[in-house]
This record gives sequence, structure tokens and C-alpha cells, in this order.
Amino acid sequence: MEARYPAILFKQQLTACVEKIFGLIRDNLKKEISPLLGLCIQAPKIQRIHGGKSSRSPGGVSQQSPSSQWDSIIKFLDSLMSRLRGNHVPSFFIRKLTTQVFSFINIQLFNSLLLRRECCTFSNGEYVKSGLAELEKWIANAKEEFAGTSWHELNYIRQAVGFLVIHQKRKKSLEEIRQDLCPALTVRQIYRISTMYWDDKYGTQSVSNEVVAEMREILNKDSQNLTSNSFLLDDDLSIPFSTEDIYMAIPAIDPSDIELPSFLADFPSVQFLIHRSK
Repeated sequence: MEARYPAILFKQQLTACVEKIFGLIRDNLKKEISPLLGLCIQAPKIQRIHGGKSSRSPGGVSQQSPSSQWDSIIKFLDSLMSRLRGNHVPSFFIRKLTTQVFSFINIQLFNSLLLRRECCTFSNGEYVKSGLAELEKWIANAKEEFAGTSWHELNYIRQAVGFLVIHQKRKKSLEEIRQDLCPALTVRQIYRISTMYWDDKYGTQSVSNEVVAEMREILNKDSQNLTSNSFLLDDDLSIPFSTEDIYMAIPAIDPSDIELPSFLADFPSVQFLIHRSK
């Protein structure tokens, strides 16, 4: 194999190397952003401002404004884009990394929302919605060349938050919720959000008892059919591109257009490259 097909072997090894590096970078980015996301899923409790001075906690520490938590996410994304472009990473890989980061943001925020009842409130929905608006601006500024389908990756958390902040939930039928408000969500996920929801701002109620009963009936049938009972999203750890994708996305490079470093002249083994470039 090595003697007869050296080009194929090299291609396989190079692909494995690229996939490993991509996976390592992606995993490190997830570790960096996870603590920041933990602060963004629930609106911080801020005391009212008195006498023109910022409020302080009982321990005497100044409280952060709600927007500062999301500002940290934006700064993280700005730093990521700056590092990638500063190191001349091809736009293809920047786009793939960025969409993977936004997919992780979607999963973390959505799962946290469904696991914590204190997050399923009207005011918290407004807080997360304002943060998502900041992410939308960032994606628009980054443009599709580098951001790719990042906004689409946030579908689950966007629709869940849209449900939290919509008025007159009791007037919505299950069909309207599934088709118009939350088309990406399963009935089990909609049931989870609607039964955990409480309005801490206006005191309104969640969906009607009829809608809840209808969802329970569907879930009971799903349980009998051995359908998954999980309402959480799974993190996709696969590599989001193939060797062919890389070949098609990255333009061919003519070696004659590349200026070789001057120090190569001291190495006899690469003299053929120097002669070829002249």
C-alpha cells in the first residue's frame, strides 16, 4: 500500500491530521465558552439604582448589568474571529468552526432552559431574547463567508424563547404552536416548556388544559412505541466536513506563485524547489 499508492496514503494521513486538529480546537472553544453561557441563561438579579449610584450586593460587590453577560460572549466571538483570520485560516474552516460554536451555544442554552424552572419565565425569556439579538448582529457583521449558517444553528433556543415571550398562550392550539411557534421542537420539548413556564411579570397563564391533555396523549403513545423519552439535545461530535469538501472549498495553489523563505537556500535537499521557483 505504502509503495504502490503513496499519494493516497498521504491524503489519508493529512485528512486524519486536519480532523484531529479541528476537533481539538473545537473542544477547547467549548471549554472556553461554557462558563460564559452559564451566566447567560438566567437574568441576573439587580437591585434598583438609588441616588444615581449602581446597586451593590449584600457583600458590597457591584452588580453587573444584564447586558454585560452577553457582552462577554460577543467579546469571545470577536477574539475567536480575530485569531482565526489573523493566522490566515481559510474561510472554509472558519465557517465550520463558527457554526459548530453556535450549535454548542444553542444546545447549552436550550438544555439549561428545559432543566431549570426558574429560567422558564416571561422576564427571563426577554433577557435571553435580547442576548440572541446581539448574536444576530454579530453574525450579520461577520457575513456568511465566515459565519455560515450560524443563525440557523440557534433555531431551538430561538423558538423556545419565542414561546416564553409570546402573549395569550392559552388561546394557542397545539397545531399553531407546532407549526408556527416551535416547528423545530418535539411535542415532548414543547410539553416540558409549557408546563414549567410561569409569568413573573404579568401573571398570565401558560397553554390551556386542553392543549396539555392533547400533548400528554401524544407522549403516552410515543412511550408505547419506544420513542426516546429525552427532551434534551445531544452534542454532535462528528467532523462537519469531508476530504472532498476541503478539496472543493479551498482553491488550488500554484507553487510557482509562492516565494520561498531565504533560509531554505542553506539546505541541499530543497534545492530543487529553489530552482523551480526561478
